[in-house]
Amino acid sequence: MKTFIIRLLSILFFVSFSSLLLWQYFTPRENAIIDKLIASYTYKWKKQDKNIKSFRSLLSSSCNAISNAVVTQGNSPVGTNIIYDAEQKRKMVVTPALFSLFPKENPFKKAPWDSCAVVGNGGILANSSCGKQIDSATFVIRCNLPPLSNGHERDAGKKTHLVTANPSILFQKYHSLNERRRPFVEDMQLYGDTLLFLPAFSFGQNTAVSLRVLYSLEDFSKHGPRVIFFNPAYLKSLAGFWSRQGIRSVRLSSGIMMASLALELCNNVHLYGFWPFGTHPYTHQPLTNHYYDDRPANNRVHAMPAEFEALLNLHNKGIIHLHLGECTN
Repeated sequence: MKTFIIRLLSILFFVSFSSLLLWQYFTPRENAIIDKLIASYTYKWKKQDKNIKSFRSLLSSSCNAISNAVVTQGNSPVGTNIIYDAEQKRKMVVTPALFSLFPKENPFKKAPWDSCAVVGNGGILANSSCGKQIDSATFVIRCNLPPLSNGHERDAGKKTHLVTANPSILFQKYHSLNERRRPFVEDMQLYGDTLLFLPAFSFGQNTAVSLRVLYSLEDFSKHGPRVIFFNPAYLKSLAGFWSRQGIRSVRLSSGIMMASLALELCNNVHLYGFWPFGTHPYTHQPLTNHYYDDRPANNRVHAMPAEFEALLNLHNKGIIHLHLGECTN
């Protein structure tokens, strides 16, 4: 027994000492990265129309979000082969039944809007007081079904015109909608008559659950979100565009996808909650992963620091306005 206790104490000491060494190694390293990024951050931001026009032209020529971002009856007629962007060997033929689910008109035909607020879910948004500023935008985009109540309105606002839904949320929180669907429908009613953007044709497993989302909202809700599907051809083009800009990842995050979309749809693009680090850029205080919870990020799939650095570069060129820290109303 005595030998066991001694061994246990040795293990605990080793783990504690190793953790201390790791903390000493990673924390200064992350702080150094943060300090470097903040040193390059332009505080007195000024819009640069020439840079915006040039970058938008480059992005549009590669991706053309206004025409291609959404699967519509116009760009995906009956008989078309839809090629999945994450599984290039997988395809689905557009049948008359599937075709009937696609919108007749492009939902972005009224673009460009004057201003867009793209709201990321980073913990930096907590205690930011940015809600009023976010809700003042002409078009508000949110990512991955964030809560719109529970006291977050002051920091993140509530107004929503478009929201994405990562299928992993549908799998985990709503059991792929294979069980009771009413809880999901009731949660979606908080978003009102917004666009619910789903990557139905990225992975094979996404298709059925995305269709169940559409059917559930049609069957149970008269005033819920309108479901639209990402065009996988657009997502493939977008991934190629950012790869040429230096972002190497398994898959782009929803945040940079929506920031890219906004750059084509809006004359003035504002980003909130885009900060991929666990430490505040100014106070160096620890941050939760999301402003509403602390669920871990999937950094094995996304290259979040590289994405942030690319967006920071656009901020410094006056192309987008990346908001860090508190908002002044």
